[in-house]
Amino acid sequence: MEWWDTFLYEFNRTFIVDDRWKMFASGLGNTLTIWFFAVLLGLAIGTLIAFMKLSRFKPFQWISNVYIDIIRGTPTMVQILIIYNIIFMSVNISRMLVAVIAFGINSGAYVAEIIRGGILSVNKGQMEAGRSLGLNHAQTMFHIIMPQAVKNILPALGNEAIVLAKETSVIGYIANVDLTAAALKVQSRTYSFVMPLIAIAVIYYVVIKIMTILLNLLEKRLRKADNR
Repeated sequence: MEWWDTFLYEFNRTFIVDDRWKMFASGLGNTLTIWFFAVLLGLAIGTLIAFMKLSRFKPFQWISNVYIDIIRGTPTMVQILIIYNIIFMSVNISRMLVAVIAFGINSGAYVAEIIRGGILSVNKGQMEAGRSLGLNHAQTMFHIIMPQAVKNILPALGNEAIVLAKETSVIGYIANVDLTAAALKVQSRTYSFVMPLIAIAVIYYVVIKIMTILLNLLEKRLRKADNR
């Protein structure tokens, strides 16, 4: 039982002594806050970029293509460092807000392609049917095309949200506020590297598992709705 005694000793040093569990709780709260608002920002940016790419206006198409190409072609960590150290270098701004902006911009490129693909997956005849009923292009898009496209894009958007939750672990490069930062703080006080890292791995796993279960439930409900 020596391994059990060692485990309890490390657990006590990592979580119980000096209420170090509060560091992990605070880090988790900050991580989820950054993730939530980054998802909302990414959805807003992605929707705008998707419609720009589908637009017949060439400059909009060019802008959207360049944005998606750059964001998808560069690492998330590099984007965060550029946004924080270059774009907001001379601005007094919260590092958490910078994280939200950086992750939102990054996610927006992927969301844009998901939404665009969902819209294009709807039969072209739906647009013609809407126009034949007297609806203009915008009315047909929002009342006929989008409701059908939403069912196709929701599962993919859910997966993107899950991926984004894991990517937030790199925010420690600009702000010591997330789960990873909490583990590093505990390591610096206990000089133990195993337990803090295992702790945040387990926490991330539980959070992602919950998100995955909720996403699966959503997909099942969508499939049931299609079978009616």
